[in-house]
Amino acid sequence: MKFLPAQLAFVMKSRTARQNMRYLMKFILMLMAVIALYSVLFHVLMNLEGKQHSWITGFYWTLTVMSTLGFGDITFSSDLGRLFSIVVLTSGVVFLLVMLPFTFIQFFYAPWLEAQAKARIPRELPPETRGHVIIVGSDPTALNLSARLGQYGREHAVLCPDVQRTTELHDMGYPAVLGDHDDPRTYRALRVDQAAMVVALDSDVRNTNIAFTLREVSPDVPVVCKADQDESVDILSLAGSTRVFAFTRLLGHTLARRILGDGLLSNVIGRFDSLLVAEIPVQWTDLGGRTLRQCALRSATGVNVLGLWEKGRFSVADPDAPLSDSAVLVLGGSEDHLRAFERLAGKPQAVRGGAVILGGGRVGMAVAEQLREQGVGYAIVEKNAKLGNLEERAVIGSAADREVLERAGIETASTVFVTTHDDDLNIYLTIYCRRLRPDVQIISRSTLDRNVGIMYTAGANLVMSHSSLVATTVLNLLSPGMVLMLTEGLNLFRAPLPAALAGKSLAESGIRQETGCNVVGVRAGAAMALGPDPQTALEAGSELVLIGD
Repeated sequence: MKFLPAQLAFVMKSRTARQNMRYLMKFILMLMAVIALYSVLFHVLMNLEGKQHSWITGFYWTLTVMSTLGFGDITFSSDLGRLFSIVVLTSGVVFLLVMLPFTFIQFFYAPWLEAQAKARIPRELPPETRGHVIIVGSDPTALNLSARLGQYGREHAVLCPDVQRTTELHDMGYPAVLGDHDDPRTYRALRVDQAAMVVALDSDVRNTNIAFTLREVSPDVPVVCKADQDESVDILSLAGSTRVFAFTRLLGHTLARRILGDGLLSNVIGRFDSLLVAEIPVQWTDLGGRTLRQCALRSATGVNVLGLWEKGRFSVADPDAPLSDSAVLVLGGSEDHLRAFERLAGKPQAVRGGAVILGGGRVGMAVAEQLREQGVGYAIVEKNAKLGNLEERAVIGSAADREVLERAGIETASTVFVTTHDDDLNIYLTIYCRRLRPDVQIISRSTLDRNVGIMYTAGANLVMSHSSLVATTVLNLLSPGMVLMLTEGLNLFRAPLPAALAGKSLAESGIRQETGCNVVGVRAGAAMALGPDPQTALEAGSELVLIGD
């Protein structure tokens, strides 16, 4: 109760709340006038029937009838009196049981609850906050970025203008802050001049307003904006954005680069300083049926086997387990190491069949653009013939129609890209294509992270999500070279050597056994040792390069 006056004062600060209170008071005054009128009429009618009652009795009778209590101790004997009782009862139902609760809740109780929620939600950050990230947006992409920043120990805040949404995020454990995206006072309260970065993940129009407003408050803070349309990139840059990313286009290019090509160097999926990461199906080599220990790849070529993909699952390779033809090796090493592997295992040859792209949206067209640069043939399957960006190689029709897929070349294609923005449809198409072509490479896009595992189960060889691409990009802007996303849930990342492991060898450290991460490189000073010997002692102050989730 001691907080009630403070909460009421907070409610009354709002102009709308004050206006609502005036409406509520007017209604209560009108209700009191009606009760007084009924009490006077009660006395008049009782006098006509020859009965005398006090004024308190008149108010008592009026309230019992209007509230439908009806004790029955005072009643009219004439028809006129009974008709008056019906009028009082009906108006009481309307005024006391319907309009009064609704008016009270609408004009007082609801604003009071909203004021309580606002008072509980933070609207600013402490003055000593520094080096933090401000995320403007509350969609799944923004929340995934928040989770990743928290995972790496980076302080941040999620700015949301809606009270209810901010409350939900706050209750879910996100560092949500309430404020308007176009108000300079909001960013001053968030200590933007001391922030490491602002990431705007709203619509293109709103992101433009955000960037422009931020430049009024802080001319130097880095502002990273998402652009849904390619033509918005220049506008966002003019508005004050430091970096602008068309993430949907970037996602399409990233997916297209994962198509298996001629030669191991064509299948490089990531670079981490001098470390190259490549993948190669076991069936393209002479290694099938043999174990890694028997192959002795590290001693013969210097290449390090980082792990195995099999049926969409990544695992650290067991040196004594036979390699199956359905597995895909993930290799790490320098360019010389990969060339040495080719000489030992034979140069892989990609299946000559081109690609089929399911979906002609922004991601699908970005995949097609990248495939053209790589010289890979393709066909686009799109149901909507009115899409303005389709080209000659488009096949109009449903991707769930076998005849349409056959016209697109599904029977001879080496890769199928599933690129629609609907995860349910992507899962459906992945299952369908896997049944039609058990041997084809299926690369799928996911909008929500929670559907990634389902897509792998459905038969996808590779899944990448828009939200993970955004998070990885921002992390690398904050700490260049910190994280390299190989695929959804699998990353190359740096980590300082824990003091407790200094002087121990990799074999003694137990990193792989305890964490499931594989050490692929050790940096001591300026030198990077790729595929380090398990018996080499780790120096204090070294930096580890690991692969894991």
